Order: sequence, then C-alpha cells, then structure tokens
Amino acid sequence: MKLANFYRIALTFIFSVLISLAPVLSANAAKRLSASVADWTGGMVTCQVAVAVLEQELGYKVKRINIPSGTGLYEAIAAGDVDFACESWPSYTEMDTVMVGKFGGDGSVQWLGDTGIVGASDYYVPKYFVDENPDFKSWKDLNKYKDKFSTIETGDKGRLIGCPVPGWNCYDQKRLDMLGIDFIADELGTETASWAEAQAAFARKEPFLLYSWEPHWIHAAMDLVGVKLPPNAPCETWNEADNYKDCGQGKWPATGWAEDVTFNYGNPDVFKDHPEAAHMFSKFSISNKDQAKMIYAVDKDGRDIAEVVQEWKDANKDIWSAWLP
Repeated sequence: MKLANFYRIALTFIFSVLISLAPVLSANAAKRLSASVADWTGGMVTCQVAVAVLEQELGYKVKRINIPSGTGLYEAIAAGDVDFACESWPSYTEMDTVMVGKFGGDGSVQWLGDTGIVGASDYYVPKYFVDENPDFKSWKDLNKYKDKFSTIETGDKGRLIGCPVPGWNCYDQKRLDMLGIDFIADELGTETASWAEAQAAFARKEPFLLYSWEPHWIHAAMDLVGVKLPPNAPCETWNEADNYKDCGQGKWPATGWAEDVTFNYGNPDVFKDHPEAAHMFSKFSISNKDQAKMIYAVDKDGRDIAEVVQEWKDANKDIWSAWLP
C-alpha cells in the first residue's frame, strides 16, 4: 500500500512538472526557423551572422537548406518551404517587384530589412592590360581588342568570364549583344571556377574580361579595372521574354547593373508568429568592410565560415546587441 502511495505521489509530481514545463517546451519547439544557404560567400556570411544571433541570443534553432538563389528560392519562401533567405541583390532578379510588397509585389514574400551591404557590379579587366593599352578607356573599346580576349572556343570573338551562377539572372550574353560587344559569355557554373580561371590568366599576365561585384576578396587578390558599363537606367528591366522595357521614349539600350541595396526576406505568415526574429532583421546591418574581411578569411585563408562569423560576433557586441528586442 505504501509503495502504491509512493508511486501515486511520484506520478503526480512528474505530471505537475511536465505541466509547468509545457509552455517552455512549446515555446522552444516553436522557436524554429529554416533558412537557405546562399550560393556565394558574401551571402553565406550575411546569413551566418543572422543565424548566430538568432540561435545564441534569441533561442532559435535554424535549419539550413541548400537551394540556389533566384526565382526558385523566392517561390519556395512564398510556399512556406523556406522561412527566410539573406542578401537579395535586386538587380539580379525581378522577383522583388513581383512578390515583395515593399517593392510593389503581391506580398507573398516579406522584406525583412536591409542588410547594410550595398553592392556594385561591372565587367573588369586586369590593370596591366590597361597599362599596356592606354587608349583603352571603357567597354566601348572592347571590340578593338577582342582578338586579345579570344580563345579557341570563341573563335574571332572575345570571351567574357561571365556571371558564375545561371540562377542569378545576369543575362550577360543579352547585355553583350545589345551593347554590340562582340564577345561570348562563358558561364562556368560556380564562383570557384570563375575565380580560378581569372587568377590563372592573371598569373600568366594574359588579358581577360571578368564579371565581378563588390564587396569581394577578388579585388584584393587581383588589381582589376571596371570597364564602366553604361549607368543603369531607372526603367531598365532585365526580362527573359523581351530583354528590356519600353520606357515611353523608345527602347533603351542595355546598361550596367544598378547599385544594389541588399535586403533579407522571408515568408510573411512565418514572421507574424516570430516578432523577435522580425525585430532582429529590421535592425540588422553589417558593413561592406566587415563582410569583405570575413569573405577573405573564408575564401582565401580557408577558414570555417561559422568560426569566422563567431569571431566577428565576439568582437562586435556593440553592433549586434542593437538589433535585439
């Protein structure tokens, strides 16, 4: 009898503890998010910073999902398959104006806040090429030197080491054709392949034309000069169907990319239920300079990205603590 009473008391105690812990357990279970892993190092750095703050300061667990950037990722976020992604560059996809309410879209994807990273892109040649050819001033002079940029594969046309990832929607060949640049865009599929190709040519002091962007460690590794593509026209739209938009004054020629004020984005229904995370993203901001240092540590020094970001976080509490609710 005494043993039975003991079991009853013990069970009552266990149930009372479980009941008292239920809200905590439920809250912990609810504090789960999923995030895409970017397909370029800068985006990886930005998202790892966000994940480190979410997990270490706000008690979240974040599942990382590998999915290429671009249209498919926006659609996955709208469908609820991915909760958020980091560092969208607006000039590389029209999906912000289609799906993000802040930019006139249907609201199926939410703008969570700017990242602090402001990007710029161009086509670049090595400085030694410009030094050897002082009359080379801009993209308008590329055709005069196309034989220096040609390969066996491109024949009498020059070669552009183009945007590495097709999903970024750079439309390099369309841009070249519309500007009358007699070059062939060669998409190598990954950043690693593009940089390796350019650095090999750089080591041999050979001319090459390379798509790149800033901030990026590649500009520390090689002395590069932008060809100064035409300034981006406000009404310019890169669209696979028609190449450009009629602005009312005739069809505009292709231009370079706009300066990109990058942003983090997510599923609006998810972030209604996660106000702490939404607040963090609304205050989130890292600098080009800080990101470039972390990119260099990862891509050039071969360090683990989580370790590099943790080192930054440990040294910059004054920055990220301002993001917390």
